[in-house]
Amino acid sequence: MEFEILGNKDTRSGFGEGLAELGRTNQNVVALCADLTGSLKMDEFKKENPERFFQVGIAEANMMGMAAGMTIGGKIPFTGTFANFSTGRVYDQIRQSISYSQKNVKIAASHAGLTLGEDGATHQILEDIGMMRMLPNMTVIVPADFNQTKQATIASAAHNGPVYLRFGRPVMPIFVKPDAEFIIGKADVLTEGTDVTIIACGHMVWKSIEAFKILTEKGISVELINMHTIKPLDVDAILKSVKKTRCVVTAEEHMRNGGLGDAVAQVLAQNDPLPQEFVAVNDKFGESGTPMELMTKYGIDTADVIAAVEKVLARKK
Repeated sequence: MEFEILGNKDTRSGFGEGLAELGRTNQNVVALCADLTGSLKMDEFKKENPERFFQVGIAEANMMGMAAGMTIGGKIPFTGTFANFSTGRVYDQIRQSISYSQKNVKIAASHAGLTLGEDGATHQILEDIGMMRMLPNMTVIVPADFNQTKQATIASAAHNGPVYLRFGRPVMPIFVKPDAEFIIGKADVLTEGTDVTIIACGHMVWKSIEAFKILTEKGISVELINMHTIKPLDVDAILKSVKKTRCVVTAEEHMRNGGLGDAVAQVLAQNDPLPQEFVAVNDKFGESGTPMELMTKYGIDTADVIAAVEKVLARKK
C-alpha cells in the first residue's frame, strides 16, 4: 500500500484551523489561552471572535476554573497551553472542577512529548496521557497529523464531556485525507496484515508508516492501526487484529508507563494474552535537542519500531 503525502505541517496548526472553523459555525464555542496564543495557533479565532476569546495570562489553574464555570452557561470552552502546563501544573483543578464535575471543557494541549525539542525536559511532558486517561469521565485523543487534528478538534466540540486533546510542534507529513471521517473511540486501520499488529498514536503513526514500508520489503505482513483515541479505547479493533496476527507492537511519544502501550496490554491481559513490545520512552526525562535527534536517542524512531517488530515476531515463534 502507498501512503499519499498531502503536504507537511504541524499538528498544532490543525488545532488552530479546527478552532477557527468552530468559531464560525458554533456560537457556544469559546477559547481561553494562558499567554501562548501564537504557539497554540489561536490567532485566527481571536481575530474573528474577540468577544469569545479570553487571555488569562500565565495562570493555568485559574484558566481551568474559568472554563469549568463557563460550561454552566452552556458554553463549550477550549483551553490552550503547552501539554505540560495543561496537565501537570493544573491536575487538581482538572480532577475536581472538570472530570469529577463532568464539565464540558476541551483541554487543548500542544507541544507534547520529546518533539517540543530545544525547550528541554521541563517542558517535554511524557506522562500526560497516563495522567489524563486515569481520570474518570475524561476522553483522551492523540491525533496523527494536521488534518486529523483539525477533525479531532471539531469532533471534540460535538462530544458532550471533558476532552484532553494532545498535539505537537514539529512539522510532519500529512497523510489523513481532509474529508476523512473522525469518530471518537473508533480506530483507523491503515493497513491490513497477518504477521504483526502495530498500534500507534500521534507522531508515531508516521514513524510506523515508515517502518511498515521497510517491513513490507522484508516480506513481513503488517496490520497498522492509528489509535487516535486512547480513551475510550477501541477494544474491538485490537482484538480483531490480534486474532489474525497473534502479536503486537505499540508505539507512542510518551512514557512506557501509563500510556497507549499500557492500555493495549490491559486489553490483551484480560482477553487474549499475547507477546507485546513497547516503543516508548523508558522511564527517563527528556533533554534539549532537535525533535528528530531526541526521537532517535530515546528509542522512538522508525528503526525502533522495526526492531520491536522483529523482536515480537521472534517471541511469537
